[in-house]
Amino acid sequence: MPPLLFLGAPPLPLCLAGRASRRARLSMASAAPGSSSSSSASFDAAAFEAERLRLDAAARDGMASTAAAAEADPRAWKWVIRKRVWDALEAEGIARDPRPVHHRIPNFDGAPAAADALGRLDVFQNSQWVKVNPDSPQKQVRFLTLSGDKKLLTPQPRLRTGFFSVLDSQMIPIGCIPEACTSVGAAKYGRPIGLDERIKVDLIVIGSVAVDPSSGARLGKGEGFAELEYGMLRYMGAIDDSTMIVTTVHDKQLVDDIPVEKLLVHDVPVDIICTPTQGFIGKSYLQKNWAKSEF
Repeated sequence: MPPLLFLGAPPLPLCLAGRASRRARLSMASAAPGSSSSSSASFDAAAFEAERLRLDAAARDGMASTAAAAEADPRAWKWVIRKRVWDALEAEGIARDPRPVHHRIPNFDGAPAAADALGRLDVFQNSQWVKVNPDSPQKQVRFLTLSGDKKLLTPQPRLRTGFFSVLDSQMIPIGCIPEACTSVGAAKYGRPIGLDERIKVDLIVIGSVAVDPSSGARLGKGEGFAELEYGMLRYMGAIDDSTMIVTTVHDKQLVDDIPVEKLLVHDVPVDIICTPTQGFIGKSYLQKNWAKSEF
């Protein structure tokens, strides 16, 4: 790996800064380097999980209302594709808890196998820092990251108590790596970091609702967290255009009707797709136009 150079971060776009402040009222004291998210003695796992579930439920209700209002709008093509995939996963018995999978990054039968396929890729094995989304189908990816002595960068749930947490096996008590792969465990054992943290992320793993292997175009659940997190990492100088992006999905989530000409400049494409039956397929020809993005 070439010597790591930390360049001055570009100014955070005002619209991105506003969006970040709305999504996460971050305390610089709590996110200061070297601080821990909670001591094991003071961390209230039950309260944390109850609040996370409450906010998730409220967000899903909001997304359901948005989707219902948009059904008659011909511009709402993303919701049409999302609903088709969610419906298929439920109807064909592929969906796994938490259910229903609608308005979520859907968990699916074979998610561990898709994660294991990712784990066999050279790009994963050669990575030291891996950013992984906190959703259920990528739990095995987080486990492989930590058990492989890599540093795991994961976003705070709903970005409500900060932006990212860093975990590695040295920070976690023996036998507790499976717990650290959950949202509660990440909050319990992780170290929160701010936007001024100097890190270099080697690989990004994101969840998807639908993805087109011919182009790398991807749809999330509709809240824009993956795009916001990507923008934060670009602002921090932690990633660049060459940073590989991988998603793990079920084969039923592969689609061929995402109109790339309708994608927004901040929509994040993927470079590699891992499914339970196919080790990796596709390589994005779409550019990651973060520099042009207005968020």
